Amino acid sequence: MDEMEADKAGKPGNGSNAGESAKRPVKPEALRAVRGMNDILPEEGETWLALEAIVRDWLARYGYRHMRTPLLEHTSLFRRSIGEVTDIVEKEMYSFVDALNDEHLTLRPEATASTVRASIEHNLLYNGAQRVWYCGPMFRHEKPQRGRYRQFYQIGAEALGHPGPDVDAELLLMCARLWSELGLQGMSLHLNSLGNSAERAAHRHALVEFLRGHASALDTDSQRRLQTNPLRVLDSKNPAMQGLIEAAPRLLDYLGNESLAHFNAVRRVLDDAGIAYQINPRLVRGLDYYNLTVFEWVTDQLGAQGTVCGGGRYDGLFEQMGGKPTPAAGFAMGVERLLDLMRGASRLPAVRVADGYLVHMGERADRFAVRAGEQLRDAGLAIISHAGSGRFRDQMKKADASGARLAVIIGDDEADAGNVTVKDLRAERPQQTVPLTQAAALIEAWRMQPAQP
Repeated sequence: MDEMEADKAGKPGNGSNAGESAKRPVKPEALRAVRGMNDILPEEGETWLALEAIVRDWLARYGYRHMRTPLLEHTSLFRRSIGEVTDIVEKEMYSFVDALNDEHLTLRPEATASTVRASIEHNLLYNGAQRVWYCGPMFRHEKPQRGRYRQFYQIGAEALGHPGPDVDAELLLMCARLWSELGLQGMSLHLNSLGNSAERAAHRHALVEFLRGHASALDTDSQRRLQTNPLRVLDSKNPAMQGLIEAAPRLLDYLGNESLAHFNAVRRVLDDAGIAYQINPRLVRGLDYYNLTVFEWVTDQLGAQGTVCGGGRYDGLFEQMGGKPTPAAGFAMGVERLLDLMRGASRLPAVRVADGYLVHMGERADRFAVRAGEQLRDAGLAIISHAGSGRFRDQMKKADASGARLAVIIGDDEADAGNVTVKDLRAERPQQTVPLTQAAALIEAWRMQPAQP
């Protein structure tokens, strides 16, 4: 084909669809969620709400009150609280500059710092110590994998203004109760004490000397941490480092009488309550603000992401963030990991299904169905009203697929008489037609009886 022929071939009317293709709209690329940030769809969302209801009741029984803090905070908040040389601050934070106000902002990677900031800003402890809890999304730029996401959810509790080991122990008793109520088995408690700042300084000196003497055995991360935050070397997950870590000086050996007394008091409460624990002298947690008691609840059922809940005491954080010296302790647990464990144990919380599905056909029935649905909801029942038109058979199929226990049927004859017909979708029994004024009592009685497979 010469140049002229090629030119003709590209024109409309010459056997080519090139012009038609040029005018055809390009289908936009389908949009997807950001990697590591997951949608929670309705069926799963109901399970989340059921778990949160259990959590609200559990925390209320210990006197913890709910609070919420913003998703966005000034970056300096986390640099000052978590620590400049932690993995979170160095590698994992979602930070940016708000060009409009020239502010350095970060999506919160954890909520303890935000809770303390809010407590200082609003003088929350003016009238005394507080027990608070929160639930919400956190953000860390990590490699997504099972149990570790870039947007993940945490439930946390903070005891603010309480100095004694009794509160540390209470936090652990609380967790043990929750595991029991959720039906979770195999949760192991790891416990350690980080002492006070002077004790950590003495241990740090000995640890640095030890690690320098074995510098050739350190991996790249540990060599960097040796210069910035040597205690974090003990948190290395590198299998090749574990023998060296086991031989390193233990912080527990540098604790003074006061720190040991605090640690032993926590242990005594656990012993009295019959809660098993393992003293783990290498447990340091990944944040700089901890002192004295630190702990993790771990499981072997989630692969590499075995920590379900972690926390401890952070008495210096208020002062570090510009507030008055204030003792505090708390924990946070991962919601996705909890649900994963519960799913594996077939212990996901039951979700509420609709009590009735309102089937209606006919002009007068449609109008009466609106009033009937509202009246039944006034009685505390969960009622789904069929939306749009549809044959009776199709509406009944949707009623069955909805999961509702009962179908509440209204035709024009029922509407004229002020009645509804109630049909059990999950058990064999004759349907009944009753006045609307009696329908709520009938539905309540039927839904309380066991369904049949």
